[in-house]
Amino acid sequence: MRPYLLLTPGPLTTSETVKEAMMSDWCTWDEDYNVGIVEVIRKELVELASSRPEEYTAVLMQGSGSFCVEATLGSVIRPEDHLLVAANGAYGKRMGVIADYYHLNYHLMKFDETQQVDPAQVDAYLNEHPEVTHVSVVHCETTTGVLNPLEAIAEVVKRHDKVLIVDAMSSFGGVPIDMAQLGIDFMISSANKCIQGVPGFGFILARRSLLEQCKGVARSLSLDLYDQWETMEKGHGKWRFTSPTHVVRAFMQALNELKAEGGIAARHARYSENHRTLVEGMRSLGFRTLLPDEAQSPVITSFYYPSADFNFKDFYQKLKAKGFVIYPGKISQADTFRIGNIGDVFPEDFTRLVEAIKEIR
Repeated sequence: MRPYLLLTPGPLTTSETVKEAMMSDWCTWDEDYNVGIVEVIRKELVELASSRPEEYTAVLMQGSGSFCVEATLGSVIRPEDHLLVAANGAYGKRMGVIADYYHLNYHLMKFDETQQVDPAQVDAYLNEHPEVTHVSVVHCETTTGVLNPLEAIAEVVKRHDKVLIVDAMSSFGGVPIDMAQLGIDFMISSANKCIQGVPGFGFILARRSLLEQCKGVARSLSLDLYDQWETMEKGHGKWRFTSPTHVVRAFMQALNELKAEGGIAARHARYSENHRTLVEGMRSLGFRTLLPDEAQSPVITSFYYPSADFNFKDFYQKLKAKGFVIYPGKISQADTFRIGNIGDVFPEDFTRLVEAIKEIR
């Protein structure tokens, strides 16, 4: 049952078959679950992420995507290490907050929320600060929808021989990324984003050789990335603590549906067409996008308020009554709202959305 289309960057609209996959109960000790589901998911995630899957491994972690970001920073970065966080939105800044909580040595390089992370500035900082050991960046900042130039950033980071941590929360599965080709060492995402599963766990894709060096680094029991990985390795899919079994089974179904669609390239094409349909329709109604087209991701799109007296809450409620739920804006420098393009939604849904907006304006 769909009371409305959820046009957000996650949670998002899921297929009926993904929802139906949650209708069975699973035993967390049973091989049907651990070997038949969890281990299959781990293997398939690595194969999706890297052209050299033998170099990488996958760790599933209970909780939201931020749990996984915290688990990674808290389990990978040692007290003597130095982290550079390149941030141009709320989720990059959140890495800085996590670093504060864990008393990490770090520097937060801030960019404007409507500006892409500049690889040249990262390069200059690394030239001036050889003590940096790790660099972290968000690929797609859903604060605005900006897509950071990951390939160029990765080239700089690897030329300086630093460990690269990428928050690909809202891009992995919907935007092509090859960890091996780019030299990404740790990449983090979540079940309820472009794979089109439901909320409940996230995952870290890690260079095996580096993760093997992380034993004893974690400052948290529950968020010990190494211990979670070691338990899954030795237990053939067993989680340390109670796993979200229904959510995990739904995710396996979502992975099957990604394959049936044609993989990440096909999904990226659909999301891009969703975005194109949305933007062309909104511009025809007089709405302006926050970002220039060259910085825009296909994941979520920010629009300026059309007038000074625009009432977002009223707009939101009227759209919801017509079967569409959107997002408020998240930046302080401009009044905006956001519309997500990902999930089990298609260009014709955005044509209907534009018609609905035309009617309620």
